[in-house]
Amino acid sequence: MIALSTGSLHNYGTARVFDLAARAGFDGIEVMIDHRWDTRHPGYLRRLSTAHNLPIVALHSPFLTLDTPGWPEDELGRLQHTVVLAQTLGVPTVVTHLPFRFHALIGRWYAFRQHNFKLPVPIRRREPYSRFLCNGLVAFEAEVGITVAVENMPAHRFLRWQVNSYAFNSIAEIARFPHLTLDTTHLGTWGLDPLAVYEQLRERVVHVHLSNFDGREHRSPPDGHLPLADLLRCLARDDYQGAITVETSPDALDAEDENRCLTALRRALAFCREAVD
Repeated sequence: MIALSTGSLHNYGTARVFDLAARAGFDGIEVMIDHRWDTRHPGYLRRLSTAHNLPIVALHSPFLTLDTPGWPEDELGRLQHTVVLAQTLGVPTVVTHLPFRFHALIGRWYAFRQHNFKLPVPIRRREPYSRFLCNGLVAFEAEVGITVAVENMPAHRFLRWQVNSYAFNSIAEIARFPHLTLDTTHLGTWGLDPLAVYEQLRERVVHVHLSNFDGREHRSPPDGHLPLADLLRCLARDDYQGAITVETSPDALDAEDENRCLTALRRALAFCREAVD
């Protein structure tokens, strides 16, 4: 099954993303729970799924705090709320990120332009979320009946240095979790081959975030230097049963113009179908 993440077009309304995904021919939708209230209203999501004949294959737990009453500020609370939403909707998989290793200062730098920045502060974070992933995740999955797929994360750059901002963010460490989301562009930031990583982790990979890397993250699958067609062919040979979700940036899909965006979505989907068929 090849799905589209609503996060690929986070500048569009949720209904518009469902509509474009259906018109492009995708098999399903992954809903990124974010600033759009529509992404966390179960009745509305169910109506969209039915109207467009697109099953919701996964929910992506919010990475940042939502300015919404009822949603917790902490990452563990946000994951637990997402799982409840998945149970309500009958969605089998929830994607969650690795925890941050350090605290960070977030701000805005005013010079010739306005630039947001995130500056790591060398104070190690000790959070319930990290302890939960290590010690409580297996029992939690069994209790709630939802697969929680932990996603590998990118390298960040600070000046000329490569920084690993996340705990457990290596191939050896992330293998401790029972179910994984393999994010290809995040592997690209580390200079890793997604196919080689998949071959090491294949028994745990239950979900794939597919996008390319050309020095910029989240490019459309045909655009970049990662061997994504080889990965897709390997998944097909392995009779992989999970979803493959196209998760790009809006600019990678020419999102400023809806017609060009639809063409870009069809191109991305055709690339995937050619490789797996």
